[in-house]
Amino acid sequence: MCGIAGFCNYKMDYTRDKVFWNDTLINMRKSIMHRGSDDAGEYLRKNVGLCHARLSIRDLYLGRQPMIRNTSSAEYVIVYNGEIYNTDELMPELKRAGYVFETTSDTEVILYAYIHYGIEFVSRLNGIFAFAIWDGELDRLVLYRDRVGVKPLFYSIRGDTLVFGSEIKAIFNYPGIKPEIGIDGFREIFGIGPARTSGNGVFYGINEIKPGEYAVFSNEGFTTKEYWDLESKPHTDGYTETVEKVSFLVRDAIRRQMVSDVPVCSFLSGGIDSSIVTAVASSYLNENGVTLNTFSFDFKDNSKFFKSNAFQPERDRPYVDMMLSMYNLNHTYLECDEGLLADLLYTAVDAKDLPGMADIDASLLYFCSLVKKHNKVALTGECADEIFGGYPWFYREELLSVNGFPWSRDINARTALLSDDFIRELNLEEYVSERYRESLKEVPLLEDENPADKRRREITYLNIKWFMQTLLDRMDRASMFSGLEARVPFADHRIIEYVFNIPWEIKFKDGVEKSLLREAGKGLLPEKVLYRKKSPYPKTYHPNYERLLKERLEDILSNHNSPVLQFLDKKKALSFMQAPAEYGKPWFGQLMAAPQLMAYIIQVNYWLEKYSPAILL
Repeated sequence: MCGIAGFCNYKMDYTRDKVFWNDTLINMRKSIMHRGSDDAGEYLRKNVGLCHARLSIRDLYLGRQPMIRNTSSAEYVIVYNGEIYNTDELMPELKRAGYVFETTSDTEVILYAYIHYGIEFVSRLNGIFAFAIWDGELDRLVLYRDRVGVKPLFYSIRGDTLVFGSEIKAIFNYPGIKPEIGIDGFREIFGIGPARTSGNGVFYGINEIKPGEYAVFSNEGFTTKEYWDLESKPHTDGYTETVEKVSFLVRDAIRRQMVSDVPVCSFLSGGIDSSIVTAVASSYLNENGVTLNTFSFDFKDNSKFFKSNAFQPERDRPYVDMMLSMYNLNHTYLECDEGLLADLLYTAVDAKDLPGMADIDASLLYFCSLVKKHNKVALTGECADEIFGGYPWFYREELLSVNGFPWSRDINARTALLSDDFIRELNLEEYVSERYRESLKEVPLLEDENPADKRRREITYLNIKWFMQTLLDRMDRASMFSGLEARVPFADHRIIEYVFNIPWEIKFKDGVEKSLLREAGKGLLPEKVLYRKKSPYPKTYHPNYERLLKERLEDILSNHNSPVLQFLDKKKALSFMQAPAEYGKPWFGQLMAAPQLMAYIIQVNYWLEKYSPAILL
């Protein structure tokens, strides 16, 4: 994985002030250097500039970027962030066509595939990616993003200039582009956050290439095109065949994603998703006499203070131990204490450029920094719940029938600390409802679906397009802030395409959540792990963490210069802090309850301090 950035303007000649614009590229690249500090490079021509911060994973010595290849008629250049898992399938045809490879990197495969097949070649790729290609023959810049949005790619168009980057902070290093936020940005923060509307960068004028899209910037302007989306098709396979296909696809995706020139590890929570990934990865490495490094996460004293609830019924540690008894793994237990967790709320904003999932982001950020000391590449179990229907809102009727996003159904909980005037100005109910209605219109439905099947298809679509994207966003920033590449085998588009059309009665056979994945995973896991009740990413229940949050929020309330005060009601906030904390009623997802609301406000305040955006209300 890496960091990419650049700019393009057909009415400018950047080479007239080469030192200035090369320094601009360097500053953009330095702002995202945490994504890859192994190597760096810049490319500057008359109308375009590209830069790259490299994390060396494939062809450690020859895979430098920007990568330039010349044909008889033109120069082609790529800056690329990601991993392609089917390069061995793409290379033979390219070699037969006469392309001579100078490296073993997937970067070169992508560039030659673009030259050979043309702009639509991206549909041939299996992987996670965001990349920019300068096409010297057609005098255009093309930006690509992977099908489900595992890797980020933001952009801004100011006048005749296109500026892009892996992270928003890179764009703010281009001269004249400063942070600004309007009312819709605040609606995203308080009504949608920590999720984001697809394509929306929250800051005014900051956009995002959507998953499954590519964009073309040329003398004729800027256009985007969707090259992939979910499609609804009748499912014709029987139960046994369905289980066999899922079993093959999952195992194949994991094994493909073991490709690397540096050692690969895995996150192991003790849940079914990460345990399946770990089991397949461990077996793959054991074939070559290598032991897999694995890591699990928890919080100091959680054994003492853990509070079981409907969303998080039990702790992970016993199930991790079961996996260790079945597989030969080099396992490390990682812990985070409540003081460090509170301190990292601010660093999490630095990593994301936006407020996020509060202590969930902060803890993952810390754990990834520890994992990076051992490995550069980690496999995760992300995305299985969204695809296979693991969340309560897939099967609990009171959540399934919510007229809105089921993971964020109570607007009042979100506005509990805001002033009445600001609440009226935000009009969050209408804004969120409109985003919800827009998404429902996009759901591909079958003509003969009954209401129950139609609703489950809607919920699945919303989860893949919204909730899964939020978790992928979190994973990318948390891992890449320490230069750790996180891979997500369950996000393989072949799995998503197939499982999206499997009837609910197969996914939820015998009333068991994710029963299809459990059946496909038979033989890989201990029985108690295979049939464990879902429990999400761990969070701290330590009372000292809540105390620290209250202290920091009180400091914000007592400081007249705190920027968030212009949106808060002090009396509401003080009353909220005095009430007993509610851990079992999340306002976002399954984990963000009362303590996380305080942490989120702390993050919002720091975000406003850090970026000092011009507020366009």
